[in-house]
Amino acid sequence: MSRSNRGANTATAGVAVAACVACCAGPLLGFVAAAGLLSALGVALFGATGLLVLVPAVIWLAARRRRQQAACRAPEEPVRVELSGRR
Repeated sequence: MSRSNRGANTATAGVAVAACVACCAGPLLGFVAAAGLLSALGVALFGATGLLVLVPAVIWLAARRRRQQAACRAPEEPVRVELSGRR
């Protein structure tokens, strides 16, 4: 193999690689962009689902605590207590 033949093979390989990059770059970038958009959509859906579960749970918990506090209040007037005698 002569030196000029080896250079021609290298040049041919370089042109082939450049053609492959030019041809396949669009679909590859499209795939990467779609994967990124789907990832962002997944994160947004995960967050929205979390909010859909969290908001009713917080409302229910707040109402439950208010009911418990209202039920545990002491009367405002004094309460008579009878002391028992020794037996």
